[in-house]
Amino acid sequence: MGKVTGFLEIDRQEQKYQPASDRIRHFREFTLPLNQGEVERQAARCMDCGIPYCHGPTGCPVHNQIPDWNDLVYQGDWELALRNLHSTNNFPEFTGRVCPAPCEEACTLNLEDAPVNIKTIEQAIADKGWKEGWIRAEPSATKTGKTVAIIGGGPAGMAAAQQLARAGHTVHVYEREPKAGGLLRYGIPDFKMEKRHIDLRVKQLEEEGVTFHYGVNVGVTVTMEELSERHDAVIICAGAERPRDPGVSGMELEGCHWAMDYLVQQNRRVGGEDVSGEAPIWAAGKHVVVIGGGDTASDCVGTAFRQGALSVTQLDIRPIPPLKEDKLTVWPYWPTKFRTSSSQAEGAEREFSAATLGLVGEDGHIVGVKCARVDEKRKPIPGTEFILRADLVMAAIGFSGPRLDTFIAELDGKLELDGRTNVKANTEDYKTSYANVFAAGDVRRGQSLVVWAIREGRQAARAVDEFLTGSSNLPR
Repeated sequence: MGKVTGFLEIDRQEQKYQPASDRIRHFREFTLPLNQGEVERQAARCMDCGIPYCHGPTGCPVHNQIPDWNDLVYQGDWELALRNLHSTNNFPEFTGRVCPAPCEEACTLNLEDAPVNIKTIEQAIADKGWKEGWIRAEPSATKTGKTVAIIGGGPAGMAAAQQLARAGHTVHVYEREPKAGGLLRYGIPDFKMEKRHIDLRVKQLEEEGVTFHYGVNVGVTVTMEELSERHDAVIICAGAERPRDPGVSGMELEGCHWAMDYLVQQNRRVGGEDVSGEAPIWAAGKHVVVIGGGDTASDCVGTAFRQGALSVTQLDIRPIPPLKEDKLTVWPYWPTKFRTSSSQAEGAEREFSAATLGLVGEDGHIVGVKCARVDEKRKPIPGTEFILRADLVMAAIGFSGPRLDTFIAELDGKLELDGRTNVKANTEDYKTSYANVFAAGDVRRGQSLVVWAIREGRQAARAVDEFLTGSSNLPR
């Protein structure tokens, strides 16, 4: 815990943002970090709550020992706080920026709507670790002689790679894209997390002995059978990239796109990659409609504003949620309540209880989105139809599972899928139905959070270590 009476004496203080009028002019991070003294005061608010719901199972998926490192920050021992944080989380500077912080919803102080500012403290610890040079490569002193292939260089694959390399295995990461990071690099905009943070971790992994192979599309440029024969174990961490179809007519119209196509192209542009071979998806001077109410939709909103959109409207089929949850019914679990993201706060119009009936086109180009209000069963209510003007439409209603046209197609039924078309594996050994192949992250559990990807990568690494050597000192 922090200071015994800290939660009584110190108010919650959050990081501030650059004004919306300033931040929409660039794609850089726009949070204004608290100084060290302010962070230590916030850590002092952590109370002796008896049962720290913040670090699991209702709070943090990786089971960060939050009260412990809050106390260490309050005491001024930042380096030990970093070591504690790294014991459960390989990449706290990632989660400190993009995790929605279920830990704060589970905080006992959230019963009074003033939880400990856990996410900010986590980011501050990691950022200070890099600044002070405390984060360094930790290569294994011995080698096991075993080799592991990891398919996908996203957060699950990177976490598994680091754990296994430190256990002494030779690790090869096969990544389809020109750079590692997965959707953390190509899906999440730079204004939420600049990609230099990923580059630092990739450099650390390489110094620990991990080899990255870029431009390798497993199932297309190299077969799964080849990888399985070439390595002692394979972990699939390929993510869940297949977009969920809104099931409306008109998606073939010019100006209609899947959200991830839009976000990936802009992230490539910001990252200096060549996108000249792609048809540009650009929002400048346009009326933009985003179909969907989740994080990906919100990322489209913020990106459109930065490209110069005239207006952005976000459609959500769900009813407008309550402004405040019933704590006694929901806490310490993640509540459904009205939330406004930083992107939505930049000027988006939000339509709730709105179903998309179809896309309206003229001369092959999108000109409008036909909508209707819905009842409590999310069925359109006759007579409530309306049309929104639209020059650019993004469909962002989630993901259906992994791509089926790569290694899944190649293995032709030898790799068992679950009912949602994810690669089937349990959370005990993460083993798939195919030979020496394991699966972790979104490709196994479906679309989820970065923090869940890190957890699954770590757990799969332990399972693989046990598979290869008969025992493991890696943490679950």
